[in-house]
Amino acid sequence: MSELAEYVSSLSRPLVLGLGTTGVAVLEVLSTLGAHPIGLDTSEEAVERARAAAPRAQVQLASDAADLAARAIAAAPRLVITSPGIAPHTPVRLALAEAGVPVISEIELARRLQEAGSRPDTPWLAITGTNGKTTTVRLTAALLESAGLRTVAVGNVGTPLIRVAAELGSATGAQALALELSSFQLQDTGRLGALGSVCLNLAPDHLDWHGSLEHYRAAKARVYEGTRAAAIYTPDPATRAMVEEADVAEGARAIGVTLGVPGPSELGVVEDILVDRAFLDARHREARQLATFADLSGLSGGEVPAGHLVVDVLAATALALSAGLDPQSVAPVLRSFQLDSHRGQVVAVSGGVTYVDNSKATNPHAARAALAGVAPGTAVWIVGGDTKGTDLTPLVAEVAGRLRGAVVIGKETTALVGALERNGVDCQAVPHGSPEAVSREAAARAARMAQPGDTVLLAPAAASWDQFSSYGQRGDLFAAAVHEMGETR
Repeated sequence: MSELAEYVSSLSRPLVLGLGTTGVAVLEVLSTLGAHPIGLDTSEEAVERARAAAPRAQVQLASDAADLAARAIAAAPRLVITSPGIAPHTPVRLALAEAGVPVISEIELARRLQEAGSRPDTPWLAITGTNGKTTTVRLTAALLESAGLRTVAVGNVGTPLIRVAAELGSATGAQALALELSSFQLQDTGRLGALGSVCLNLAPDHLDWHGSLEHYRAAKARVYEGTRAAAIYTPDPATRAMVEEADVAEGARAIGVTLGVPGPSELGVVEDILVDRAFLDARHREARQLATFADLSGLSGGEVPAGHLVVDVLAATALALSAGLDPQSVAPVLRSFQLDSHRGQVVAVSGGVTYVDNSKATNPHAARAALAGVAPGTAVWIVGGDTKGTDLTPLVAEVAGRLRGAVVIGKETTALVGALERNGVDCQAVPHGSPEAVSREAAARAARMAQPGDTVLLAPAAASWDQFSSYGQRGDLFAAAVHEMGETR
């Protein structure tokens, strides 16, 4: 019996908790490998999808949260694989903890399957942080591809890691994995053991899920556990402290990313040149050029690149260099790389007003960075939504000087309107309605506030779930509403 078959056999009847995209992928992979998993969810739609995708699994529908907990305990599992959306304080998680049942993430299960499989050394390059993860993971994958490695961007970016890990032994399997990790995924992950790892930044987010900033930070810091080559920190002091505290593998190095002139074991910036003083033998005496700001013009709209974008680029480059990337490949990849949608795209310029979709700015840290690129007094800010337990009052006070006005969206607008008014910001609240109606009204009100030379900026500092299906839908509908206004004028 192979090590992989032996491990799967040892799982007996694992319980998969939550049957969204991740949970269904776990059910399918475990069933294919010969396990007999049990799946649980409270959504009838999710249960039906899971039954169709994994007919060999035993899938059950729970009537509510209490029934979900009761069924999980009744299944008497030796191991539970939990979906990222199920918080530690939910009844089912509390019941499993009281019963002493081990709970792991899909990421942890994928790591165990890879270690027991035929390709245990396939490198993981792991990225987390409050903001910038998806840009960094996609750029890391592009850099690794330029080095001739079959690379897949997986994890929180969309493709469940478990699917890719299960195929590593095949002839077409990935040779490297660029892995985006949320705090939810890291919460129940053990010693990650990535080749290279980075936490880009830390700011309050998902506090309703984690319970406190301390718990959120602890989850993010898990990205560094067991790092084998490069534990990368950024200008955010919290990330350096994480690296200093991490239990990394023997021989792993701490690599810094800075927006200033780099010291030894750092990547940084000299005037408008990105330079490396970490991945060369003579790093105590020399530096080498990787790229210039001109190579980033496609990412920065021809402007001087924002600091957060430079950090993302340097972090991705450090990860790829830790996996053996030729430094001469960096500049060509940067020149051809394109950002994903909803991350600062100009959707229209009409009547001298620029309309920008940064719907991915789902927390204060990201919204602050978006507003930093707008001249003081010229931003009409579309803000609001599900704040995930975060108080936006400090952000409002900090950015008020950049605003001409604000349009507030979201089911609950009272507190945010009050904070804006206390800081002297002209603001209007959009009544709750359908996603399309909210988007049209927000765009119209913002257009009436704006003057030539202004920027209407959708950077909500909040999640979209209270009024939209996703931040993507929120951005798409904003762009559609702006274009519709242009056509009717």
